[in-house]
Amino acid sequence: MQGIKEVAEELGITPQQVRNLCRDGKIKAKKIGKTWVIEDIDKKYFVSNTSYGVAEDHQNYNTKAQNHKRPIALSFFSGAMGLDIGLEKAGFNTIFSSEIDNACRKTIRKNKPDITLIGDIRDYSSSQIRFLSGLREDEEIDLVVGGPPCQAFSTAGNRKGFEDERGNVFLTFIDRIIELNPNFAVIENVRGLLSAPLKHRPHNQRGDDHPELNLDELPGGALNHIIKRLKEAGYNLNFNLYNSANFGTPQQRERVVIICSKLNIDIPFIEPTHSQNQEHGLKKWKNFKDAVHTLNGINHEYVNFPEKRLKYYRQLSAGQNWRSLPIDLQKEAMGASFYSGGGKTGFLRRLSWHKPSPTLVTHPAMPATDLAHPVEDRPLSIQEYKRIQQFPDNWEIEGSILDKYKQIGNAVPVGLGFAIGKHLIKLMNNEKIKHWDNFKYSRYKNTSYKDWRIQFKKEIAKAQPILD
Repeated sequence: MQGIKEVAEELGITPQQVRNLCRDGKIKAKKIGKTWVIEDIDKKYFVSNTSYGVAEDHQNYNTKAQNHKRPIALSFFSGAMGLDIGLEKAGFNTIFSSEIDNACRKTIRKNKPDITLIGDIRDYSSSQIRFLSGLREDEEIDLVVGGPPCQAFSTAGNRKGFEDERGNVFLTFIDRIIELNPNFAVIENVRGLLSAPLKHRPHNQRGDDHPELNLDELPGGALNHIIKRLKEAGYNLNFNLYNSANFGTPQQRERVVIICSKLNIDIPFIEPTHSQNQEHGLKKWKNFKDAVHTLNGINHEYVNFPEKRLKYYRQLSAGQNWRSLPIDLQKEAMGASFYSGGGKTGFLRRLSWHKPSPTLVTHPAMPATDLAHPVEDRPLSIQEYKRIQQFPDNWEIEGSILDKYKQIGNAVPVGLGFAIGKHLIKLMNNEKIKHWDNFKYSRYKNTSYKDWRIQFKKEIAKAQPILD
């Protein structure tokens, strides 16, 4: 006989999760008064047959006997594998993944049971990664790809960069790229990486009463450090900020994509397939309706808005937000936020049927980042999230409903992954890639490698008198 607390500690889950399993009959237990007493538990069965427990590291021993007919990819910070699905669709064979989030790990194991899976990359050397992937020390790797944790560089956070623990993992990823020595490497991250410093100076230590920022503290210092290390290792590279809507994704989601190559080739920008209004003869952006119109007759899985917010949603139509309410209701709904600065476009936001979705967030019912259905009084569902991010319907996302939102919301859209994969295949095969000098790759200006270098040199010039 065991108690709730003892079983929770043994299995590495919360006491509440154990109580839920007792109520669901998944653990043999009886209730004495208000207390559950666990009679028996088969830990092996429990871990492999419920949505709780820990997904263990896994080696695909079969890779040792594989004859890799497709270019092979090693995936780091794999998440729910949106980027990897796109790469495989383009022709790559992903044989390795790494992820520390348990819900993501279970998603990987559920959908790719034979793939090698490890946890924190700081615990594994490049030799160990090769061994676990079934690769010889001298065997060629076509691609290493990953999107390191982006919170350290997000403009919404304190932007500590590489002084943040997550930023340090980014540097470890650069180490692994250099050590594994693939022909190509792809690094995906948020727009904030373009302007993040190498070292963070707290805002209360800036200004007239403090020394000027030094070179390491300049905007763009983090990316400059990454570029320098990769170039010293023999990689040439190019990057831009890409709006995923330009690659057939029904979502305006913008990410920096750095493409690095050991081959002696120029690296053009990724070739778009869509444009907002069919500019350059491309297809028109896909919209929310394009993504979800076939989701008929299914049971949608979603969280709920609080009743007090529904009061306002019932007065909004598709494509509207809080600004469409009468002025008195705007003030009532927004409270003190009504008088604050900023666009506040994420408050009380219904999606439009005929535009791409805004960037999916990790929770669609938070007050400042609402993602409401165009006509139904609810947030977007898990099924709609998957369609917007272009996950196959049969790709199972594991964990609680909040785990699912988080995994899908953090993913790289499959369409962008596919575009990256096609681009790399063309580079490998020396195929021609179309380019338009005036194409609007994102909603922001000066986001390409060339423009970034010009801006960073300006920052250095401003700081030079102090550095001298």
